[in-house]
Amino acid sequence: MLVDTSQSPYAKLTSLPLDSVQWTGGFWDERFDRCRRVMVPNMWRLLEDPAISHAYANFLIAAGDEEGSHQGPQWHDGDFYKWMEGAAAVYAVSKDPELDALLDSLIELIGRVQRDDGYIHTPVIIRRRQGLADAERFHERLDFETYNMGHLMTTACVHYRATGKTSMLDLARKAADYLYRFYIESSPELARNAICPSHYMGVIELYRTTRDPRYLELGRNLVEIRDLVTNGGDDNQDRVPFRQQDRAVGHAVRANYLYAGVADIVAETGDESLMRVLETLWQSVVTQKMYITGGCGALYDGASPDGSEAQSTITRVHQAYGREYQLPNTSAHNETCANIANAMWNWRMLLLTGEARYADVMELVFYNSALAGISLDGKKFFYTNTLRQLDDLPYELRWSRTREPYISCFCCPPNLVRMIAEVNGYAYALTEDALWIHLYGSNRLTTATAAGDLLQLRQETDYPWDGHVTLTVEQPAASIQALMLRIPGWVNDATVSVNGEPVAETILSGRYFRLERNWTEGDVVELNLPMPAQLFQAHPLVEEVRNQVAVMRGPVVYCLESPDLPAGVRPMDVSLTDDAEFTLAESRDLPGIPALATMGIINGAEADEWNGLLYRELQPDEGAEMPIRLIPYYAWDNRGQSEMSVWLNRRTR
Repeated sequence: MLVDTSQSPYAKLTSLPLDSVQWTGGFWDERFDRCRRVMVPNMWRLLEDPAISHAYANFLIAAGDEEGSHQGPQWHDGDFYKWMEGAAAVYAVSKDPELDALLDSLIELIGRVQRDDGYIHTPVIIRRRQGLADAERFHERLDFETYNMGHLMTTACVHYRATGKTSMLDLARKAADYLYRFYIESSPELARNAICPSHYMGVIELYRTTRDPRYLELGRNLVEIRDLVTNGGDDNQDRVPFRQQDRAVGHAVRANYLYAGVADIVAETGDESLMRVLETLWQSVVTQKMYITGGCGALYDGASPDGSEAQSTITRVHQAYGREYQLPNTSAHNETCANIANAMWNWRMLLLTGEARYADVMELVFYNSALAGISLDGKKFFYTNTLRQLDDLPYELRWSRTREPYISCFCCPPNLVRMIAEVNGYAYALTEDALWIHLYGSNRLTTATAAGDLLQLRQETDYPWDGHVTLTVEQPAASIQALMLRIPGWVNDATVSVNGEPVAETILSGRYFRLERNWTEGDVVELNLPMPAQLFQAHPLVEEVRNQVAVMRGPVVYCLESPDLPAGVRPMDVSLTDDAEFTLAESRDLPGIPALATMGIINGAEADEWNGLLYRELQPDEGAEMPIRLIPYYAWDNRGQSEMSVWLNRRTR
């Protein structure tokens, strides 16, 4: 289990063990296979090579096995742990003995780095070995100690569930014991140093795994300690006490990790005041600050609260949520980690409530803003995820405009690897009498229910390219009376049949449809989710896309990329009409990825015709119609450096 809510008193749904779901074909099977064969070993090669990342070397130096200094970002330990979590999730399904042995050796090394009191953070430990004066624990706010320890804890829980071994779990418990003592004794100023709070999720998951009540106590106290900060700012979400926050602000990874961690706390405590804040923040993100791809964190840099009369409260923010409806395209930041954290938060909200809207956002992220962060071959990565790429930007942005094999800030690549390795863990959940189906993809489910019954189900589909899903009951469980089928919010006119007989009940979009009967072996459920291509427009206050449209088909957002246009024609010069008709077509040089073919109107005005003008008199432009093809957003930048746009000009006939 990624998030074990089996004993969480305030969670409606229970997630399933990691090895319960095995992909058997189609979209996610292809990606899990590539993760197993390519992503995990390739990333180990990067992490192991000191000339590239130094993450592994930092542990060797901290253990005294090698000489040297710490290199890489302060959160590099967390990168290493996230890769280990992905590898453990792969092992849960593959049972690869070589991967198991590699993880054992790395856990042994980490154990030799950890101090006797449980503290572990290679930058400080290495500086202490060198006798440097700045080798103080929690001395620098940007040392990321608790962030790294939080990822150690979640990785340890996944490793334990995948292997049954307690070797890494023991290290995580020592680290959590250290934090428990530290937060009892620390000052508010020291507590302020705990940024990017993965440890909220970590300590609660450790509580769920060990049932040690101190870890639940620590998790609850973390929110209270955060509210002691008197000189905080929006970048770290500590300017305003958490229970008073009414909008998403600041660094989007830190924000979404915080929200996910608080959701974990609510699942164990039932704290209604925290739940109300989470719902308010979710509405802030989804209705005012999230991209159509599920991306989060519009700004490279900014100020928050921007425009406030209380100027003393304004602080710099980076990689951050902006103002309401501030969603630029060419300068969109959308860090891959923030997007994945958005899915993690929505997964926890789904487990808490059983509401399909959270699954819709989670799925949106998986197919779009998260998956865009990695190349189709699994070897190159984006740190940021723009919605429009232009060759001739009049300003420089600090991250690469094409995917790279290695990123100096390496937090996102291992996050992607563990996400892809773990998507099967998001597919289903259980209640006492029902199996909930969140994600569609060909797989075989084998699990035990809360009553101890064996349940086996086979799912067959070509989703997300086709909305027809077949579910076959291979082993019914006496305690399971219903299948809860997620009907996505984007679908209209969904239909369900059982053993060829249509179900006459009303099926609502954006809900779970309860299909109840006495299930027998061989029962077949057919779900049809019509998925015509649809044009979307943004709220009028999203100024950058006024009079523009985006294209979605099912859960997949599409874009127009320059390799699919004639020479000299740019995506920003193409318009779509309101009555544009789309057909599935083969994509060019992207095997197995369906494109959408339609007619576009090419505008005549070129950028170089402006001759240095900022404004000019309106020029007539009839435009010329020509066939175009759009590709899934996640697949762009796989055919060389290119221009791309999700939003296209809207033209009325």
